Amino acid sequence: MVVNFPEFGMADERRLPTTTLEGWRRFVNADPLTFDLLSEDGWQALEPSARHEYDEARVNYHSELIVVETPTIRAVTHQGRLLTLVNRREISARRGLIVSGPWATGKSTAIKQLGRIHELRVRQRFPDHDRIPVVYVSAPPNGSPRKLATRFAHFLGLPLKSRHNEMDIADTVCQLLTDARCDLVCVDEIHNINMATSTGKDMSDHLKYFTEHIPATFVYAGINVEREGLFSGVRGRQIAARCVMRATGNFPDTAEWQSMIATMEHALRLHRHPSGSLPGQAKYLYQRTGGSISSLSHLIRAAAISAIIDGSERISRRLLDSVPVDHSTQSDNPAPADGEDDGIGDAA
Repeated sequence: MVVNFPEFGMADERRLPTTTLEGWRRFVNADPLTFDLLSEDGWQALEPSARHEYDEARVNYHSELIVVETPTIRAVTHQGRLLTLVNRREISARRGLIVSGPWATGKSTAIKQLGRIHELRVRQRFPDHDRIPVVYVSAPPNGSPRKLATRFAHFLGLPLKSRHNEMDIADTVCQLLTDARCDLVCVDEIHNINMATSTGKDMSDHLKYFTEHIPATFVYAGINVEREGLFSGVRGRQIAARCVMRATGNFPDTAEWQSMIATMEHALRLHRHPSGSLPGQAKYLYQRTGGSISSLSHLIRAAAISAIIDGSERISRRLLDSVPVDHSTQSDNPAPADGEDDGIGDAA
């Protein structure tokens, strides 16, 4: 939505979890927020109440900002689309995709973007069909077959009763998704399935039941799944034999890193921020974040909101120094000394 004078307000719409059908459809339908800055004269002429509304709208905008199309997202969306096409006429033993890597390396973002792009493509191809082309669920921690089946039922909004066992739920889910022409199932937090445990084996068997009874491509994401027991034993080897792997990680300090920073800077809506200053601080930003796209996004969004709140309207090196990133990243990548590699001046 474009926010222009004299109306600055944005709808105060709650973000529903994408693990429900309603929340998923809102995610798919949502257009990225856009915002037009006022001219210098228009900005200066705002009354205090209008200035407050204007700044609140900009805070909302920067809290979301944009999803940067990283190499990981491009690779996952390409591989996922390829697999859905390969599996289109397959009856059994469909190929799947596993996205694995350390925490906060964009795994969930990547499979959600894959699901969103796929659903929009299906809607364009079949505009008059009431389909559910994509399901997005997460594997339950300390899970059981019933808990896993319940996650699928919860996504679909199916009423459950205590007398329903896991197979009752699973059969209903499979039939409904088959009728609804579901062809992509995204299962996040797959590291919660550990083949070294009996519950993990049971949950793996139940997930396999879903893969065999829903004619869809299954895409999984999890933290370092190859180290967490997912491929252990006969069941694990079967999963490994049916899935291709895409590894994620922090980005190297290359031209791609600078390009991602430039993309984020271009999306800023600040009145005093000098264009090109953030890419000029690529080395500093890399030192602060260790190449984590999640930490970079947080650092820039938090700094932009701080610049609106304090009235500076620019992201300076001093402001960036004042914004903490997540504890894990900050512990591994302490901030450089003040003034080091300082390409962003602090003068107003």
